[in-house]
Amino acid sequence: MLDIALAALGVLIIGVVLWDAFETVVLPRRVTRLFRLARAFYRSTWRPWSALGRRMHGTFRETYLGIYGPLSLIMLLIVWAALLILGFAMIQAGIGSVVDRPGSGADFGTDLYMSGSTFFTLGLGDVTPDSTISRIVAVVEAGHGFAFLALVISYLPVLYSAFSRREANVSLLDSRAGSPPSAGEFFLRIGTGRRHETLPEMFEDWERWASDLLESHLSYPVLTYYRSQHEHQSWLAALTALLDVSAIVLCGVLDHANEPAQLTFAMSRHAAVDIAQIFSANVSAQYADRLPPAELARLAEIVGRGSDPEFETKLKELRALYEPYVAALSDYVLMPLPGWLPSDRQDDWQSTAWDN
Repeated sequence: MLDIALAALGVLIIGVVLWDAFETVVLPRRVTRLFRLARAFYRSTWRPWSALGRRMHGTFRETYLGIYGPLSLIMLLIVWAALLILGFAMIQAGIGSVVDRPGSGADFGTDLYMSGSTFFTLGLGDVTPDSTISRIVAVVEAGHGFAFLALVISYLPVLYSAFSRREANVSLLDSRAGSPPSAGEFFLRIGTGRRHETLPEMFEDWERWASDLLESHLSYPVLTYYRSQHEHQSWLAALTALLDVSAIVLCGVLDHANEPAQLTFAMSRHAAVDIAQIFSANVSAQYADRLPPAELARLAEIVGRGSDPEFETKLKELRALYEPYVAALSDYVLMPLPGWLPSDRQDDWQSTAWDN
């Protein structure tokens, strides 16, 4: 017995899944549509996962939160596959469950079993299509199964290549600005001499890294949930440190690096703002002050601008351009923001598990 509504619903489910997979994997741009299957999946799973993570502390918390990114990707692929199988099973049921299963009659469970067997190209042969239209549906589904496998195989290398590029600069900041990175530590280590001469080239490298961060996280938002190898490092901390250092230079410190610092600041802020918008992070004018007056005075001394009201005013103006966005991202992905002043802890490269 034909059930056109059921078959049409199956076609709709398949169409929604395929379009969602296209937008997530193939389309290299941000999608602004309100409802997306992948977006609904991540919002519904990240909220309870992060809620539990907020109650944890220390290394175990980082390990727990670090699992989410790779695990969510696997679960999303499973959800897509399950919905495609369900959609094709609904089409088979809608056209009358015209399948041959010796020893028992066909029902929706049989259609679902045949759909799964066909999608994963098992070819068991115990359930077979028994009409022309059923065979056509089975052939189309087998093609979708092959395409889905190819999609997964092509998606993962691209994703992890972008992750590796992102983490390269995060690791480089370890020896330049500490763990976690801070603008004060960077200016202490840069000192005087030849390092000042290489600062413009360093800003150019940071600008390209921020640009790559923006492009990769807009194209593959799941990368936002991927955390760094070390507890005191993260892509968000690195991005914030770049903004902090650039802002200090733009306040009249090291004039020879002013232009590249301005370009780095613009690109880094662009990345922070757009990534915050992707996840509808709660950007608010009320957020924790990372640089209270006492620490601001010490920072001014470190960069050689002690007791300079103009420096403090300019820095405050620049901070207001990006701190609401990085603070919102920090609250959303549970990645702590770095401080402005040097910390007392060793860099990650100076301490290992074997040393302890």
